[in-house]
Amino acid sequence: MSVEVLDGNTIVKFVGDEEAFTVSVHELFVNLDSDHDGQLSYSEMLKELQSLRVFETHFRIDESMSPSELASVYESLFTKFDHDSNGTVDLEEFKAETRQMMLAMASGMGFLPVQMVLEEDSLLKKAVEWETAMIAA
Repeated sequence: MSVEVLDGNTIVKFVGDEEAFTVSVHELFVNLDSDHDGQLSYSEMLKELQSLRVFETHFRIDESMSPSELASVYESLFTKFDHDSNGTVDLEEFKAETRQMMLAMASGMGFLPVQMVLEEDSLLKKAVEWETAMIAA
């Protein structure tokens, strides 16, 4: 983990660089695809969603959700990625939904710099590294 400064513009420009964004999303996809079949199953995505601990970490929910409530949330998130409703998420579906999520994050963040703690292999960290490389070039 590292502490980085970024803003919505960092994310928008990173997502706009089709090559850099595609390479980063592909790397994440391959890491999640534990059986290497080119598709993300619900269980493969569930592990990632659970590891993020979104509710406790980001929303500071003190009240624990029931297992059925959590399952419902995770299923709805998976469904959002599974555009063709075939029960798996392919790379293009993953990339399209990840793009939408990143742009929504950028919109919510705005264009004032924010200091954040980022995981080393996260897409936000890759966006900061991409911006640093562009400035240095």
